[in-house]
Amino acid sequence: MASPAASDSEADAATSGASRTRIKICGLTREADVDAAVAAGADAIGFVLYEASPRYLTLERAAELVRRLPPFVTPVLLFVNESDTKIIAACDRIPCAVLQFHGDETPEACLRAGRPFLRAARIPLQENPEPGRPRFDLLKYTQDYSAAQAILLDAHVEGYGGGGKTFNWSLLPRNVNAHLVLSGGLTPANVTDGILQVRPRCKTLAVDVSSGVEISKGIKSADKISQFVAAVRVADEQLAKNPIHHVRLSPT
Repeated sequence: MASPAASDSEADAATSGASRTRIKICGLTREADVDAAVAAGADAIGFVLYEASPRYLTLERAAELVRRLPPFVTPVLLFVNESDTKIIAACDRIPCAVLQFHGDETPEACLRAGRPFLRAARIPLQENPEPGRPRFDLLKYTQDYSAAQAILLDAHVEGYGGGGKTFNWSLLPRNVNAHLVLSGGLTPANVTDGILQVRPRCKTLAVDVSSGVEISKGIKSADKISQFVAAVRVADEQLAKNPIHHVRLSPT
């Protein structure tokens, strides 16, 4: 988004070429952190309903926090290999939520709740896969999960639910015909570069942060959240001033 001091032409570029990057703050557990994320300008708030996570919330607790959200800030419920019964119960309790699947869910399983969803793609940390492990094909993955609102890119680590690790953004395909959400080890220090590198590769790009704005697991820092949002806006301003960098690359 162009700054107030930006010229009219820069503002036009921001609107037509480099649209505002949407921001999701994930793994919130406290009222104060929900309020801080909303005040900073977050577009979505993530609640982890995966019991093995240190940021786990019960459905009842998540519903309490969702009631603090103003209009047009979207709650996102994160699941890992959860039963249809519990997912449907969560949808009934929080009907305005988007679902995020972070386990081994098939395309059919993601569709069964009948709700908008994000599908996490676990991107390898290294370019060359381990012996016997096939190379991850993001283009095929986006086709398989074409019903998803977006594909969330996270680093492949042991376990599920995100590990706060950063993968090599330059190894992503040059032209992904999907809406993407960049995640995995983002911080106020690196999110600007991440957006500048990844946005030209996809239809649209959003960002998702959890550990990068924390004091400890599940406890967020209002200052870090504000710094993260400010760093995202720096990327938006750079893209608005140099819209050529927003043009998608030709397929390779």
